[in-house]
Amino acid sequence: MAELFEYTFFKNALAGLILISIASALIGTYIVTRRLVSISGGVTHACFGGLGLGYFLGISPVLTAGIFAVASSLGVELMSTRGRVREDSAIAVIWAIGMAIGILFVFLTPGYVPELNSFLFGNVLTIGKGDLWSFAIFLAILVLFFVIFYHKIISVAFDRDFSRVIGLPVRFISLSMTVLTAICIVLTIRLVGVMLLMSMLALPQLTAEYFCNRFGKMMVISALVSLACCVGGLMLAAVVDVPCSALIVLLMAAVYIVVALTFNIRRQINLQRIRRS
Repeated sequence: MAELFEYTFFKNALAGLILISIASALIGTYIVTRRLVSISGGVTHACFGGLGLGYFLGISPVLTAGIFAVASSLGVELMSTRGRVREDSAIAVIWAIGMAIGILFVFLTPGYVPELNSFLFGNVLTIGKGDLWSFAIFLAILVLFFVIFYHKIISVAFDRDFSRVIGLPVRFISLSMTVLTAICIVLTIRLVGVMLLMSMLALPQLTAEYFCNRFGKMMVISALVSLACCVGGLMLAAVVDVPCSALIVLLMAAVYIVVALTFNIRRQINLQRIRRS
C-alpha cells in the first residue's frame, strides 16, 4: 500500500479528494440546512446541456457546462423569488431542460463522444496539477466568503424571511451561494462524476446531523466524514481494482446507515428505560 504514494497520479487524486471534501462540506451544509439538496442534482444535470453544446460546437465542454451551471442556478433562484415558483419545482424544470438540451446536441454531434462517460461517472485518478490549482483557488475564495459572511450565511440558511426582515442581504447571499455551488459542481463533475458529487453534498451532512445541530460543527463533522470515506474508498479501490467513485459512495452510505441505526437503537433503549421508570 505504501508504494502507491510514489505515483504522482495517486498523490494528485488524494490531494484532490481532500480539497473536494472541504469544499463539499461547506456548500453541502448550506444546501442541506436550506433543504435544497436537490439543487445539486438539478444543476449537475443541467450541466449536461452545456456539455452537449460544447461537443457540438467543438469548444471546451467545461466552459459551456460552466455557463449552463451558473445560468441554471441563477434561473432557479430567480424563478423561486420573482416567479413565485417553489424551489423544488424550479429545480425540476431546469433539470429537465438541461438534460433535454444535452441529449439533443450529443445526438447531433458527429461521431462518438468518448469523454462523456468521464463527466457522468468521473475518474478521480485523472486529476492533474491544473485541476488541483483551479480547485485550490476556488476553495480559497469559498473559505474567504464564509469567513466574511459566516453569520449572514447561517441566518439565510435557516430563515430567509426573518433575515430579510432584519435587513440582511438575503438576495446577495443566496445568489452568491448558488453561483459558488454551480462553480463547485463544474470543477468537480469531470473528476468525481455526478454520482459521487451528489453524495458528497448530502450524505456526510446527513450523518453529521446526528451528532450536532449547529452549523459550524456540522461543517466540521461532515468534512471529516467525507474525508475519511474518500481516503478509505481510494485506498480500497486500489486494492480491489474497482471504480473509486462507487466505493466512496457506498462507504458514505454505509457510515450513514450505521450511525442512523445506532442512534435509533439508543433512542429505543432510552424510551424503554423511561417507560419502566
